[in-house]
Amino acid sequence: MERRVQAFAHFGAGISQELNDQPDKALDHFAQSALADPSNESLILQVVRRYVEEKKPAKALELLVAGTALPTASGALFSWLGYVNSQLGKTEAAAAADRIAIKKSPGSLMAYQNLAQIYLQKKQPKEALTVLDDAARQPAPDAGYLIELAEIYANFRQLQPDQADAVKPRSLELLDRAAKLRPQNVLLLEKMADGYRVAGELAKSEGIYLQLLERFPNMPMIREKLTEVYLRRGKQELAAQQMQAIARDNPNNPQAYFFLGSIAYDQTNYVDAAGYFEKVLALNPAFEPVYYELAELRVALNKPDEALDVLKKAREKFKENFLLEFHTAFALAKLKRYDDAIKAYAAAEAVAKTNEPERLNQVFYFQLGAAYERKGDFAQAEKIFHKCLGIAPDFADALNYLGYMWADRGVNLPEARKLIEKANKLEPGNAAFLDSLGWVLYKLKQPREALPYLLEAVKVEKDPDATLYDHLGDIQAALKQFEQAHDAWQKSVELEANDEVSKKLKAMPAPNKSGK
Repeated sequence: MERRVQAFAHFGAGISQELNDQPDKALDHFAQSALADPSNESLILQVVRRYVEEKKPAKALELLVAGTALPTASGALFSWLGYVNSQLGKTEAAAAADRIAIKKSPGSLMAYQNLAQIYLQKKQPKEALTVLDDAARQPAPDAGYLIELAEIYANFRQLQPDQADAVKPRSLELLDRAAKLRPQNVLLLEKMADGYRVAGELAKSEGIYLQLLERFPNMPMIREKLTEVYLRRGKQELAAQQMQAIARDNPNNPQAYFFLGSIAYDQTNYVDAAGYFEKVLALNPAFEPVYYELAELRVALNKPDEALDVLKKAREKFKENFLLEFHTAFALAKLKRYDDAIKAYAAAEAVAKTNEPERLNQVFYFQLGAAYERKGDFAQAEKIFHKCLGIAPDFADALNYLGYMWADRGVNLPEARKLIEKANKLEPGNAAFLDSLGWVLYKLKQPREALPYLLEAVKVEKDPDATLYDHLGDIQAALKQFEQAHDAWQKSVELEANDEVSKKLKAMPAPNKSGK
């Protein structure tokens, strides 16, 4: 009776302290009340949760030890005892408490999760998975239990990627079981959609997100998650619609405009993409990645000077980095300032070697090799392209570029042919590669074999190209098909003025179309 009186007294004092805005003193009184009457499990659990939130596991442990000493102690108390012991590094005591919790309350998901985590910490994933499978076999669980267990399996997949394929079906089975129970709780539905999304069941996650959006149009993050699903499913238009809605609801949201710009970029709507990225910079000038995206866009729009202006602003705000130097080099190369471009590529390479060596891939060395070739330093270009192909032997663009560089200069023709033929096998139907193959055959004095490749290149090229028609004219002239050669060269100069091609046209009499 005396202890019960103490419990009531401390509880009353705790209420008083709370009313006087003294939460710490209130919590101490509540703890004293629980210790005086450890049969009051609800109070023990409330105080333990508070202590855990405040990172005071030792105080929580004292209460749990007192509560679990009673023969009537519930599985919930033992689950928390396991969790707190685990936080204190007492893994054996934690595992023992979790096993008692599971025995007392087989539907206590917290105990299964705690015990599985302990096995993972001990590098025993097989035993951890056995614990989770035991949890999945519990009879008649509710939707919340199934969805949370599916989330635990998903976390297990991330921690044990070598077992991801085996574990993924178990997560999906739990989510499907939960879906059949038709949960209506908003948070559970969101978790279920998240689970499907993480597991790659995008159609199912899309349906739930749309359902939530219809019921709660202003629910946070649903449109963002739906956008991700649409992007992964290749539904760029629907993704853009969601981002546009986010931008309408919050016109000052730079992230929405960044996504819209990225989507427009992927769809090659470069003008729209540039507009969205400009808005991002206006709203958040400290958002570094957008400077490089915008610079790349400016080059794609054939405005390399504007790209350099954007990069200059980035240089004033941020420290030297690979992307800043790389995009600077790319823009300079577009301006045919090849010496400056090569210096910028060298700066990018130096930064990457120190901080991001993975940046120095085949794409980087391809661009560097192209700059040397356009500068006219063919020996250095050849060296760089070999380095590029050493990294990626099947990089078709590099195979074709090096082969064409040799063919155009009339050197290493047999080796050039091998490289270009390999590029064509890797990407059949590529107009540039077909042109290169025809050109190397022409240089090998095989114009008859070359002609079909040029005709096919002209046929498949979506945008008429002056060089293709120039090459076609040369090959047709070599075959004494003068009328066709004249037409091809005429088409070439109509597409792009070229003194050399014009000389060839003047040297050849205009064909007599009437046949007289």
